[in-house]
Amino acid sequence: MLNTVYRLTAPRQIEAIQFDEKIDENTVIVRPTYLSICHADQRYFTGSRDKTVLRKKLPMALIHEGIGEVVQDNTGKFSVGTRVAIVPTTPVEKDRIIAENYLYTSKFRSSGFDGLMQEYVISTPDRLVKVLDDIPGNVAAYTEMISVAMHAIQKLEKMMDGHRETIGIWGDGNLGYISANIVKSLFPDSKIYVFGKNEDKLNFFSFVDDTFTIDNIPKELEISHAIEAVGGKGSQYAIDQIINYIKPMGSIALMGVSENPIELNTRLSLEKGLSFSASSRSSAENFKETIKFLVKYPAARQRFENLIGIEKVIHTVTDINKLFEEDLASIWGKSVMKWEV
Repeated sequence: MLNTVYRLTAPRQIEAIQFDEKIDENTVIVRPTYLSICHADQRYFTGSRDKTVLRKKLPMALIHEGIGEVVQDNTGKFSVGTRVAIVPTTPVEKDRIIAENYLYTSKFRSSGFDGLMQEYVISTPDRLVKVLDDIPGNVAAYTEMISVAMHAIQKLEKMMDGHRETIGIWGDGNLGYISANIVKSLFPDSKIYVFGKNEDKLNFFSFVDDTFTIDNIPKELEISHAIEAVGGKGSQYAIDQIINYIKPMGSIALMGVSENPIELNTRLSLEKGLSFSASSRSSAENFKETIKFLVKYPAARQRFENLIGIEKVIHTVTDINKLFEEDLASIWGKSVMKWEV
């Protein structure tokens, strides 16, 4: 089957390349409909990744957040026209203990092999999760990112003790917003506080109990459990603050990705008896749980619609480039493509 793949061949250079795809009895062919840009995509697009990494991974189609419609299913699992979320984690083996998103051998779309910027995505049925009708396409587009936060919060919940009066979320960006939205729904009896650098961004978190800029936190404030959703150079400062403000025996979920190692205040962590949970990416099972969450909590689903900062119809390579540049300049929200190339 002839397929067109829109590959990044060099920073800010996307080319349409045609391939003859191999189809077999375990193949499902999906036509992408809505795609969402992740910060990781921008690091490739702008060339800010290490040059060695770029040489190793390019050319490659970007985007690992997205949904599509089934146009052919040789396995018989999905009907033609079914909306599906595409799971980017692609395992090549199974382990009875280690989840698929932590196996060293697992592949990941748009990080080593082609992402979703294609005319058709060739998949196996286990990498597809049905998107229910209640969920708008532009929200379903970033199911993957929601599933990453869902996975981290579920891990955190398993470590939590009975003291759940307050849950603090450090990070005023997309991941912080998604995490706060999930926590608000799953822990209705807890007070939810969000901490960030940008007061304008914090204004979007009107559904939580309170927000604080990181330089203006009351000294007497205490947090039962915390989520770090900052990443980059800001992770160091965020984790230091969390350790200072969290109560003894508290649990901390680490989600922010930092390029370089950061220091950890082990003395205070030990004195307080803190528990840490680190998480990365998500599994097909996390996708299924996320879809159920989006259906069960309509208020949360509505708030996720408010996270969409830019939505554009994409017809050409020029449209793709323009949206990536607009996303770089955007100060808030997810950038979503209605994929019509």
